[in-house]
Amino acid sequence: MRFPGRRKHKHYFPVQARDPLFVASGLDVPSAPTHIVGIDQTLVDIDARVPDELLARYELPKGASTVIGDARAAALYNELLTNKLIAYEFAGGTVGNTLHNYSLLADDASILLGVMSEEIRLGTSGYRYLSNTSSRVNLDHLQPVDGPIGRCFALVTPDGERTFAICAGKMNELRAESIPAKVFDEASALVLSAYLLRCDAGQPMPDATLRAIELAKANNVPVVLTLGTRFLIAERPEFWREFIAAHVNVVAMNEEEAEALTGESDPLLACERTLEWADMVLCTAGPAGLYMAGYTDDEVKRETRYPLLPGAIAEFNRYEFSRPMRRAACTTPTKVYAHIAPYHGGPARITSTNGAGDAALAALLHDLVANRYHRNRVPNSSKHTRDFLTYSSMSQVCRYANRVSYQVLIQSAPRLTRGLPEREDGLDEEAYWAR
Repeated sequence: MRFPGRRKHKHYFPVQARDPLFVASGLDVPSAPTHIVGIDQTLVDIDARVPDELLARYELPKGASTVIGDARAAALYNELLTNKLIAYEFAGGTVGNTLHNYSLLADDASILLGVMSEEIRLGTSGYRYLSNTSSRVNLDHLQPVDGPIGRCFALVTPDGERTFAICAGKMNELRAESIPAKVFDEASALVLSAYLLRCDAGQPMPDATLRAIELAKANNVPVVLTLGTRFLIAERPEFWREFIAAHVNVVAMNEEEAEALTGESDPLLACERTLEWADMVLCTAGPAGLYMAGYTDDEVKRETRYPLLPGAIAEFNRYEFSRPMRRAACTTPTKVYAHIAPYHGGPARITSTNGAGDAALAALLHDLVANRYHRNRVPNSSKHTRDFLTYSSMSQVCRYANRVSYQVLIQSAPRLTRGLPEREDGLDEEAYWAR
């Protein structure tokens, strides 16, 4: 797999070639299979530029996500198509986006669990989903269903506000028995969305999600949860706090979802509060940039060589060169934080923010899996004196996530359509600490 960041090809850990040091000693390089598993509501994103009055006619609250029935979805789609308001149709779903981006960045396998229409015709939602998903995303375990997958309308009004209308189709029909235990044997992460637990009564998706969590925990696989939307979290904040504390290691969210979860409007304080329930937090905060928070052991914390930053927590980035760990793996847990401003100040013109947070999470997952990959191949490396979660420091992961997120902001599609973007690091703290 590729390693994250700006590294020469000769410095990548090769997938096929054997390590010459092992060859010289008469030993084979240990195998290091890696992949991530994700569960998603398989759907297609339909991006359209619409007037405000259209939202009123279809009873869609501006800026919110609304579930609509098949009839209303058909009428909406026909109007958008007739009036040529559709900018693009693309495979979507927050976990599907994340897995596609991860496989593109890492050139590594991922496994998507969900449903797919058993009969797929040219031009249908199922066709568009399959044709816009990376070939490195394994779709062999999708459960066939008799009917369409979901459609998500992203309706952008002239002021730039996004309003979502979601037609579920059969996307919530994934059954618990369709979750194969074998995919977790060598998995490096399980990626979930909060949407998976919000279904109509009788739909099997929540049970399938809990089954996957059970299998992941049995295999010591980190569970990663992306929160989805502030409205979903605000409905039951206490439920989500308890759910995260019981099942989740890594939480990904934006500043609005963070406030709904924690009650804190400041993203940094929201990250600190979330550490009461999770081991690591990624929070995208729009024009304010991107925050990370986590734990490391006091004995291995690393002090930054960047300027110390002001904030709700004074000099909060002092130990941003640290690598995060699970709180339970720390002898003396210490909270550490990192922040980065938008790459190049942010794009001059944002085409769409849809998928930017998924891209940032994909970069974090790439670094998390790289750590496992390297630990399996070089177990006696000084990189693995402790059970760290990531290969790089929190500061480096912030930079990588920020750069990948920028790549999505400057394009129309919610998924990466280009190869690995170069990361401009400035100071390389990994080299500094290796001296």
